[in-house]
Amino acid sequence: MADEIAVVGGIDTHTDLHQAAVIDGIGRHLATEQFETTPEGYQRLLDWLRSHGEVLAVGVEGTGAYGAEIARFLTANQVTVVEVDRPDRKARRDNGKSDPIDAYGAATAVLSGRAGGTPKSRDGIVEAIRALRVVRKSAVKARTQAINQIRTLIVTAPSVVRDKLRGLSTRQLVDTLTRFRPAGELDDPVCAVKIALRRLARRYQQLDEEIKDADKEIGPLVTQAAPRLIALPGVGPETAGQLLASAGDNPGRLRSEASFAHLCGVAPVPASSGRTHRHRLNRGGDWAANNALHTIVLVRMNYDQRTREYVARRTAEGMAKKDIVRCLKRFVAREIYKHLPHMTRSTTRSHRPLDHL
Repeated sequence: MADEIAVVGGIDTHTDLHQAAVIDGIGRHLATEQFETTPEGYQRLLDWLRSHGEVLAVGVEGTGAYGAEIARFLTANQVTVVEVDRPDRKARRDNGKSDPIDAYGAATAVLSGRAGGTPKSRDGIVEAIRALRVVRKSAVKARTQAINQIRTLIVTAPSVVRDKLRGLSTRQLVDTLTRFRPAGELDDPVCAVKIALRRLARRYQQLDEEIKDADKEIGPLVTQAAPRLIALPGVGPETAGQLLASAGDNPGRLRSEASFAHLCGVAPVPASSGRTHRHRLNRGGDWAANNALHTIVLVRMNYDQRTREYVARRTAEGMAKKDIVRCLKRFVAREIYKHLPHMTRSTTRSHRPLDHL
């Protein structure tokens, strides 16, 4: 009977269509089918999976992108979802590339135990923080681009314009440019440069206001989500927001503080050679989270007395600054993990749905 066998699903996710596959407990390919990325399509996909037997787990590629909604849907329907990484290039060369192949590969990765990660739930306050931070980050990038373009134009501007803008701070420069009243014809370089500078300055001001509005929205959310985290030395709303987004709404999926350090790219790995015996940080993980930890460390090195004493002591011992920063980033990751929301003293173990096969 179909309902007496245990099956594992796999989904290769795309914008409009998801390719699903199902295998049995010994890895035999049973079926593959495409489903639309709509609520009705998700329900048909789930019904199709269950028609083949008891669904133990479903491996999903791209749970942080195209597969985010199907992962939420399956989880809400009591189906264990496992995050599956895309096959590496060697596997693609050996096995080929197609949507059914990738879907079967996702299911096989779950069955073999190669994939076992719990995806972010993306259904709480941290997801709201992440969405707002996306807009803020792009606004900051555009504001930086605008001021860089202003300064580049000033360098090549006629002296009648350039000389009036020498030695001004960014704020003074923007305020001065927004008050420009260009006169003359557009084919006059002086007039054209003034118009361009005024437009860039106004763009800078608009982006600056947008960033301030985002800060007013994100700050209270971060404090609400993790009041203990935001209270740590050197941790502000921006760095805390990034670390929360990296951990997700369900930080219990990270089984230990070591796994959180690995996620943030601060887990030490051996880097010895010959007479040199040292460690370095692994270069994998979430580099936005790594950058947040780096920012926290720099702030503490300047303003936190305990950190300054540590730096002085390790410097006297002959340790290089980059190695001191490495040690501090690992310490901060350990401290941050303890203050993530919803964490308890007993760590959450990953669910292993295939043990009874």
